[in-house]
Amino acid sequence: MTSDLHLEMHDDVAVVRITRAAKRNALNDGLILALRHTFDTLPAHTKAAVLCGSGEHFCAGLDLSELQTRDAGEGMHHARLWHSAFERIQFGAVPVVAALQGAVVGGGLELAASCHIRVADDTTFYALPEGTRGIFVGGGGAVRIPKLIGVARMTDMMMTGRVYNAVDGERIGFAQYLVPAGTAFDKALELAKRIATNAPLTNYALMHALPRIAEQAADHGFVTESLMSSITQAAPEAKARVEAFLQGRAAKVESQ
Repeated sequence: MTSDLHLEMHDDVAVVRITRAAKRNALNDGLILALRHTFDTLPAHTKAAVLCGSGEHFCAGLDLSELQTRDAGEGMHHARLWHSAFERIQFGAVPVVAALQGAVVGGGLELAASCHIRVADDTTFYALPEGTRGIFVGGGGAVRIPKLIGVARMTDMMMTGRVYNAVDGERIGFAQYLVPAGTAFDKALELAKRIATNAPLTNYALMHALPRIAEQAADHGFVTESLMSSITQAAPEAKARVEAFLQGRAAKVESQ
């Protein structure tokens, strides 16, 4: 659909790479459609994915050369296009690990927030410049980003233009891992390969059920949890794994 997105397989891990390095991997509508199509049509044997960007940056957000005046209806439909694409990542078929470096800005931060795990390197920085440009987030950021860092921090970023560096970004919750410059992709791929060895139904429950349980009232959440627990443990693969553990054939949890 576009030359700006590349898919390659590393065994059962899909690597989805944005290849607009000259534009700091900024997002245009063609790239948004390509992301949606790619995550909708991952090869059947895919068990996890890595989302990354070429060059020095993950994604600098909306390609401002494509910024145009829209009426209210057109603007709403444009935002919903982004929502549908990022929905395919967050609630798609497989867990997605983002490898971050350089700019993770605006729509790029919204894209990263739709992934399940984020690995940042020392060059990473985060910003939401929409507030100082007189606009508002439109790619799901108003929903996803406060769940990572809280409403107050997001408000501060948009009102004041505050930029978080890699260390502070990891501290407040933008990334779960912080690694040396140039190594985010390697760490993300390592994690994705580890995730791919999990029971698929457990991964699916973590992607689809856990965030919804977190939104439910406690009594509803407990019921949903009990249903997912019973469904996952009834799967043949889960039974085999538990049996292996009981027989001492499975690795024990060790301090890392």
